[in-house]
Amino acid sequence: MSKAHPDTPATAPEDMQPDEAAAEMERLAAAVARANEAYHAEDAPEIDDAAYDSLKRRLADLEARFPDLIVLDSPTAQVGAAPAEGFAKIAHSQRMLSLGNAFDDADVAEFDASIRRYLGLAADDALAYTAEPKIDGLSLSLRYEGGALVHAATRGNGAVGEDVTRNARTIGDIPERIEGAPAVLEVRGEVYMSHPDFAALNSRQAEAGAKVFANPRNAAAGSLRQLDPAITAARPLRFFAYAWGEVSEPLAPTQWEALERLRAFGFQTNGRTARCGTVADLLAHYRAIAAERAELGHDIDGVVYKVDRLDWQARLGARSTTPRWAIAHKFPAETAWTRLTAIEINVGRTGSLSPIARLEPVTVGGVVVSNATLHNEDYVAGRDASGAPIRGGADLRVGDRVEIYRAGDVIPKVRDVDVTARPEGAEPYRFPDRCPECGSPAPRAPGESVRRCTGGLICPAQRVARLKHLVSRPALDIEGLGDKEVERFHELGWVAAPADIFRLEERYGSGLQSVAALEGWGETSARNLFAAIREGRRQPFARVLFGLGIRHLGEVAASDLARHYRDWESFARGVDTAAPAARAWHAADEAERAERAAAAAEGRRASVKKVRDAAMESAPPEARAAWAELVGIDGIGATLATAVCDAMGAEAERVAIAALVAELDIQAPEAVRASPVAGLTVVFTGSLERMTRAEAKARAEALGAKVSGSVSAKTDLVVAGPGAGAKGAKAAELGIETLDEDGWLSLIEGA
Repeated sequence: MSKAHPDTPATAPEDMQPDEAAAEMERLAAAVARANEAYHAEDAPEIDDAAYDSLKRRLADLEARFPDLIVLDSPTAQVGAAPAEGFAKIAHSQRMLSLGNAFDDADVAEFDASIRRYLGLAADDALAYTAEPKIDGLSLSLRYEGGALVHAATRGNGAVGEDVTRNARTIGDIPERIEGAPAVLEVRGEVYMSHPDFAALNSRQAEAGAKVFANPRNAAAGSLRQLDPAITAARPLRFFAYAWGEVSEPLAPTQWEALERLRAFGFQTNGRTARCGTVADLLAHYRAIAAERAELGHDIDGVVYKVDRLDWQARLGARSTTPRWAIAHKFPAETAWTRLTAIEINVGRTGSLSPIARLEPVTVGGVVVSNATLHNEDYVAGRDASGAPIRGGADLRVGDRVEIYRAGDVIPKVRDVDVTARPEGAEPYRFPDRCPECGSPAPRAPGESVRRCTGGLICPAQRVARLKHLVSRPALDIEGLGDKEVERFHELGWVAAPADIFRLEERYGSGLQSVAALEGWGETSARNLFAAIREGRRQPFARVLFGLGIRHLGEVAASDLARHYRDWESFARGVDTAAPAARAWHAADEAERAERAAAAAEGRRASVKKVRDAAMESAPPEARAAWAELVGIDGIGATLATAVCDAMGAEAERVAIAALVAELDIQAPEAVRASPVAGLTVVFTGSLERMTRAEAKARAEALGAKVSGSVSAKTDLVVAGPGAGAKGAKAAELGIETLDEDGWLSLIEGA
């Protein structure tokens, strides 16, 4: 066996190159999309919770290191899954968010430290939390008006859920009427099934020859989401309340007291919830619950920590899908040993060649595993991104006995290899230098760890993956046109380019060679598809940008670009103008590498800035100005900016994009809310004394301002605290209005 520690991790984000990170993030996001659908929409999880949570952690680590690399279906930009067909839909008055995750003591300590930084609290200032077991069930929101239950909805995608009111009324833990409640009260919690009730239900199901459920969570979710309430009524469902949505008046000043009030209303709350005053208290309670986990009588997958003071919760607010004031401390994953039977190459949407391990099936954490990620060429060879050995330098070969770790990816990882069990004659794996799909060269650029197919749209793997991306839920969201349909239409030659989707009805709407004539289709399903495609022509600008599948361009960055440029014409003009500067940036990268190598050989200090500045000077002034505007957008870095310019500048890509845009009715972003700073570009610099920098940024963005990290001619306002330094001087030089913190707070007061 190799000498690597059994917990040897994948390449650390700080040791990765952008291309390597982008390839891994693409794999993570594609896999989690399927996991979300299986868990939330189908009530039939295909992976265990530990693996799913570890996936999100790995992706979060990569996004923290590479903030401009947001990929398809990133868990940081999604909650749950779309509501299922067959149920009416209910829009939540307040979004139902998911939770960020902690996996070890250091994560919990950092969570506490981040809260203190945001609120400006010292390390010894009092900061209380609640800590409660995290029930593994189905999230449910109950709306009461005048004390009467008016509707119940599943979480769905966080904004819209399924109307399960009739089913919820059959659950004994959910009161029909509550006394002394606010006029409007949304109680949120988890529907679950106890272990004894689950065993009894499965026994009855088996005796009746009916479906036997895999676990209590599946049973609870499947029982609640029945179209016939009588079936739900016959199932032993329970409900724990732990939160709330819209309320017409505050429940209490603290989380702890609010839970007590929910209990007084007649709801079940978790009796193992504790109030903790320190990180040590949180960890002690976590370990106590972990020790009792098997005796609790129901499934839990961790402990949730929440800031106790509700006014501080309000100040902390939320990110796009998770609150800043809460985190789930999850229980660890599991491992197993098996044989590596083959190494295959998957070609991704951006052409990345990713090695996948095929395994003798093995059960890990209750799930049968038959494949795992191998990350990249270096990982197979036993090296990290810097060339240092991993797994004791042992490479991976077909026939090896390997340890599988269900963490870091929905497709599990190969964590270790037992070289003493290697079959005689096992050959080192030769990584291909040509695309296995189209035969195009697949070079590995200097400084990168990922080989990439150069075939572009001639590569069928890339072409199909981009079409799937375009019609996916976060992009154009064309109902009825999923992965299987895209593959089928592509195989038939009906859809080869993005614009072909919107010509499908015209070309294949009738006759023998029609959608309706295909096996599994009919007139009704074809009409529904064509209606969805027609509806899909009208699209928000941000969704169109994201749907293009440009490398590194995720949902968040697409929204940033859409807000800045407002319409397609302005975006295309800005990117085209910046293109020569993007090419100069590429040249600057090469010049910088050459300078560093020369300096190392000559024993001198590298003149990186001088070399890079000289390379950028080769671009025309108007190109440099457009480039500065592009990379000056908050959230848009040079890596993403060059990818956008490259994609828009490639002839075949541009033709395909132009044809798609011609088919669409692209909608400008909604106007920002009226406020004194709406639409302004604001820069914060120096020390802020009455709020933290993060709090100031969040407040400005909530009021419709754009927050930038650098001062330029495009800046409208600078908020300068003590120690403003170079940014303050730059603002004065450009004549940009500058306010101190008091002036800023006066400006936005009441907004």
